[in-house]
Amino acid sequence: MSVDDTVVSLENLTIDFEQEGGGLGLFSESATVRAVDDVSLEIPENDVIALVGESGCGKTTLGKATIGVTRPTDGRISYRGQDIWDARDRRGDVDIPFEEIRRSLQIIHQDPGSSLNPNQRVISTLAVPLKRWQPDLSADDRRATVLNMLERVGMEPPQDYAQRYPHQLSGGEKQRVALVRALLMNPDLILADEAVSALDVSLRVDMMDLMLELQEDFNTSYLFISHDLSNAKYLAEKADGRIGVMYLGRIVEIGPWEQVIEDPQHPYTQVLKWATPDLRPDGDQAAEPPVRRIDIPDPTDPPSGCRFHTRCPEAREACTTETPDDITVDGRYVECFRADPDHEYWQSSALE
Repeated sequence: MSVDDTVVSLENLTIDFEQEGGGLGLFSESATVRAVDDVSLEIPENDVIALVGESGCGKTTLGKATIGVTRPTDGRISYRGQDIWDARDRRGDVDIPFEEIRRSLQIIHQDPGSSLNPNQRVISTLAVPLKRWQPDLSADDRRATVLNMLERVGMEPPQDYAQRYPHQLSGGEKQRVALVRALLMNPDLILADEAVSALDVSLRVDMMDLMLELQEDFNTSYLFISHDLSNAKYLAEKADGRIGVMYLGRIVEIGPWEQVIEDPQHPYTQVLKWATPDLRPDGDQAAEPPVRRIDIPDPTDPPSGCRFHTRCPEAREACTTETPDDITVDGRYVECFRADPDHEYWQSSALE
């Protein structure tokens, strides 16, 4: 894949946070949480990646780093070949200004109401990106553009919705306004961070369908973050995109949606599929979860070796000391020794 085709590239990305200790007084100690651990990923033009995992696995942190909001501790984030943080800090030769990068990398949140000015009508909110990035448009042209977009996303009559304040909109309508505002920036990538999780099931489907319809018009890519594998599967299937599975800061499996859903290779992906009733095989409805333990390890003190080995029913001694490399299996990447038939894993002892 050429640099011109790649919108964002993550290379060996690591992000650490200091977490305040739980003790009282001046002597409580902080702990370092490695929210993202040595992750590499490429997002090409017009791509859809659905990233799933349990709460606290680092997927939102990874997403915010991808759009240049969260600074990495180590590694590199590039937009069309330009290091984002070199551009932000004006360090070295900068080919793409940071302002252009930020315009090209947008976000819609789980709670769109928190990002909409409660004192501005919809038409004023949506006029802001047009004033900034298309200053040659007249006031009449801006109004026409806003009304056309509101109609395009099903908010009719658009003249009525344009005059409303955020508190006069439903959750689904606020999310549509947030999506329109992001698209009016003409972005190359939109981070949709749990963007449908607060909606009713039918509205989730409508919103995901709308996102994909508008993708065709605006030629944008989506990084869609969700804790719900069924939502990820729906979006990735309709877009013929990819699903990535994240666990304790690592992407443990990523590939075409059909392979990840129908034939998951990583034991954690199998756990997520088991925990999603819509995706379980009929015979597994009453089965026990495919894990050795239920509890998730403390992210301030993650397990050595493969981070999933403390819960994995397939874990062996080799898993306790060595972190698996990404192994290519039928066009996807799997971070599990079991994907390599020649690894010493197969000769090591099973964990009790």
